[in-house]
Amino acid sequence: MRIGVLDHVSIAVSDLARSCAFYDAVLGALNLHRTVSGDNVAGYGTDPDLPCSLWIHERNGPNAAKPGLGMHISFSALNREQVHAFHAAALAHGGRDAGPPGARSHYSSGFYGAFAFDPDETKIEAVVREDLR
Repeated sequence: MRIGVLDHVSIAVSDLARSCAFYDAVLGALNLHRTVSGDNVAGYGTDPDLPCSLWIHERNGPNAAKPGLGMHISFSALNREQVHAFHAAALAHGGRDAGPPGARSHYSSGFYGAFAFDPDETKIEAVVREDLR
């Protein structure tokens, strides 16, 4: 049985501790939590008994990955309050604004989202699709 289009997403980071502090706060605003911790990896999801949907891996030196132009990761929010909390947490934990919370009807009807760059410049987003709720 197929559950969704994507199984998981993996992001390379340069400093795991810094990125864990960032993603703990940002994803916590969306009710996602770190459920796996290792020496060079952390996994995030909704339940420790379920597979993680986001992994962050520390990669440095010649194997360091860089964010790609135009690529971003979008997380589902339940409401506008979560979108605002996500954006505020990103800015408070070393992220950079890439688009404040707001309606973006040019994307689609009922689209309300916010964008930020994580400490390694990966673009992330939280969105609630209010016309689908």
